[in-house]
Amino acid sequence: MSDHNLKKSIEEFMKKSTFSGAAFVKKEDKLLIEAASGYANRAEQIVNSVDTRFGIASGCKIFTAIAIAQLVERNVLSYTTKLSDCLDVSFPNFHEAITVHHLLTHTSGIPDYFDEDVMDDFEDLWKETPMYLLKRLKDFLPLFQENKMLDTPGETFHYNNAGYILLGLIVEQQSGMTFQKYVEKHIFERCGMTDSGYFSLDCLPRRTAIGYIDEEDGSFRTNTYSIPIIGGADGGAYVTAPEMVRFWNGLFSYHLLNKENTRLFLHPHVSVKEGVEYGYGVWINRRNDRIVKFHVMGYDPGVCFHSAYYPQSNVTVAIPSNCSEGAFDVMKEVESQLELLSDKVK
Repeated sequence: MSDHNLKKSIEEFMKKSTFSGAAFVKKEDKLLIEAASGYANRAEQIVNSVDTRFGIASGCKIFTAIAIAQLVERNVLSYTTKLSDCLDVSFPNFHEAITVHHLLTHTSGIPDYFDEDVMDDFEDLWKETPMYLLKRLKDFLPLFQENKMLDTPGETFHYNNAGYILLGLIVEQQSGMTFQKYVEKHIFERCGMTDSGYFSLDCLPRRTAIGYIDEEDGSFRTNTYSIPIIGGADGGAYVTAPEMVRFWNGLFSYHLLNKENTRLFLHPHVSVKEGVEYGYGVWINRRNDRIVKFHVMGYDPGVCFHSAYYPQSNVTVAIPSNCSEGAFDVMKEVESQLELLSDKVK
């Protein structure tokens, strides 16, 4: 399939599926797909563009992990450093053996403020804790700080947002900067991500998509009261699709970490299920004993996001959306069109 026909095919798929967001795909330096559909602002009928900024929810846990890895590279701490030795916060019921490695790999066993295995609706959190009060990472602590451990550290993979809140607090204490400023300076600036950042919902910059929640009766509402007012270490940054691709390029060209630490960062540290592993802040898919995909994803009310790098083909994909679903379907269509997960790929 020619590049023109590929782009047209993905655009038609996005339109047919009423996808609201953007898709940006590159193979090394060659642009394969650049497309957008839907509205960034439905009331004003402002259309999405490839350069629209989108929230990416948990898709930015990888930024938190890199911030920690940079501190490790600078010998400020290590992956085996205990939580109690790098964060001056009291956790009366936490196990003393919890390390930075455990937090990065979701194996710490600590309680979560939003347990996806127990709770179905992220919006339920804000019925008792107003989302507009959660402006700093430490504001999340009362939601889990004194709860009991769920498991012994190192024994079980259990996806955990609270663990990444703690990692962000470690970054703040050890760097002397707010977490958001650290990421913007030491990650976004290094990768040339000038449009990306952590923006407050009540003061979004231009070219930023509003998140929409579609109801079953055909109505919709914004996600203004459904997510924390500003993103942090567990999720909530805003990026453009091209800048997310730029981020992957920065990671794999060693602009963020040196070669040795990049290799350790991307190493499969935990087996989640057959064919799926987890590194530091990044999901890893393996097929026939080969790593076929490094990827991140994020879901919030009014937000869905998928982005990946395929090492066998040197293809990088970023698909953000300002709706609660749709990005996964576009990702699968791109993979199918390019045969990115096929054994034919060399």
